[in-house]
Amino acid sequence: MAQILQLGIPAGSLQEATAELFQRAGYRITFRSRSYVPLVDDDEIECLLIRAQEMARYVESGILDVGLTGKDWIIETGADVQEVTELVFSKVSRGPVRWVLCVPENSPVQSVNDLQGKRIATEAVGLTQRYLAQHGVTAKVEFSWGATEVKPPKLADAIVEVTETGSSLRANRLRIIDTLMESNTQLFANKTALADSWKNEKLQNIALLLKAAIAAQGRVGLMLNVKREDLQSVLGLLPALQRPTISSLSDEQWVAVNTIIEEKTVRGLIPKLKAANAQGIVEYPLNKIVL
Repeated sequence: MAQILQLGIPAGSLQEATAELFQRAGYRITFRSRSYVPLVDDDEIECLLIRAQEMARYVESGILDVGLTGKDWIIETGADVQEVTELVFSKVSRGPVRWVLCVPENSPVQSVNDLQGKRIATEAVGLTQRYLAQHGVTAKVEFSWGATEVKPPKLADAIVEVTETGSSLRANRLRIIDTLMESNTQLFANKTALADSWKNEKLQNIALLLKAAIAAQGRVGLMLNVKREDLQSVLGLLPALQRPTISSLSDEQWVAVNTIIEEKTVRGLIPKLKAANAQGIVEYPLNKIVL
């Protein structure tokens, strides 16, 4: 009987971003209406949609071999799991999310010390309680089932909420007074599953491809031809990931240059390369970069 790797995909805000990342890594995940069992084009993987907040404890228990969720939820649940790799991606940006302590803009609260005896609403109760204990503050921490931003000032004096850009907090006229932690998505595994040689190898291969897909984000390949006499001028314009690859052409007076650059620099770079006598300039997309 063929072995299977049980993979947890985070339902909700990270769901589509995770599927997109896996697709760039070479795995097509298909979500079906009202089903929590996505299809994946790999007979050795079975997927299950799980809330990010619950993922770590299902991996810890062995129901899942591996899962993806934020480091914040692993810490919040206290799950005994093994990190395989950090994957820096999220639903909006390529940066970490932050758990922040917020109060209304017109609140007199200026620091966590001003919340002694107050009420704080959050989804991350454990994280918040540990933070308050570190500062010697006693406050009532209430679990929030959602819409946490709208609770101050009537339902809570402050909130601890996760944010990427801060736009939702500003829209609700909230002011950040401290950051409790930053968190990125983690690919993590059950320790027993990692001890299985087949599952370990399968997981390490998946991790390699996912990291390669993330490394390629925002980058493109650039190829061009240039005369040897103009090569140094062209090389001086190229911000390479490592070093440009230079290959001889059939005409000994010419070489081909191949490099990887940030996509945002291309529109300003190509005219400069043309002015430096580069020819046959080709920009091409990248799915993976294995570093």
